[in-house]
Amino acid sequence: MQIVGYETGASGDEPPALLVSDGDSLSRETLERGTELEYTLGERHCAGTFDGSTHIPCSRPDAPYCDVHTSTWVCARCTGTCLKDEMDCFEDHAIYLAAFAPAIFKVGVTREWRLETRLREQGADRAAHLATVKDGRIAREREAEIAETFTDRVRVPAKIRTLNRTVDGTAWQDALSRFDPLETFEFDYGFELESAPVHETLASGTVLGTQGRVLVLERAGTAYATDMRDLVGYELEAGTTDRSLQASLGTF
Repeated sequence: MQIVGYETGASGDEPPALLVSDGDSLSRETLERGTELEYTLGERHCAGTFDGSTHIPCSRPDAPYCDVHTSTWVCARCTGTCLKDEMDCFEDHAIYLAAFAPAIFKVGVTREWRLETRLREQGADRAAHLATVKDGRIAREREAEIAETFTDRVRVPAKIRTLNRTVDGTAWQDALSRFDPLETFEFDYGFELESAPVHETLASGTVLGTQGRVLVLERAGTAYATDMRDLVGYELEAGTTDRSLQASLGTF
């Protein structure tokens, strides 16, 4: 079996899950709170691609994807000048500011109808819908302007380091004072941590929850956080891992 993808569950249609292929069929390893995962990670190689609902495997050693199966979304690099042969983002776009504990504030854009889903995909703790504009070009131009003050990217390790913390309310209100938000959001991902989780790549333990693409597991009194993208491409072997793992200070 190989982990070939993941779902954050951000839309609310399905719970978060790892997508697992046995070469013949594709299944969802649900990551609802309380689920027991008992897998050891084996070799890692390209996760291949999907043709509709069918997984097409690839044995190339590059992971999570080889050059053949790596795709780049050019819109992510757009700052207002379209990078496609023909512009196609003619629908309402939302410009937002997302907050990650304790005081990292990220500007971003998305199609308006999927604003809340996009925020949950990123694991935002709070957010504000700053404005709606008529197309993606204008949205990217506004984003680039705001990015002179606020970051437009937050790496997953930075999010993991502060999963046990809450947003600094004073700093958040100060950031919002520069705008007149249309709507604000506060998100609850269904779990709380007493201390920062240990950053590990593993698929063994009791699921405490997910926040964006971060999977939080508990083993022997320690909470571990795994970037689900880092699991993609690994072969799975049945049975809990026996490799030595760092434990949190709270377990001693």
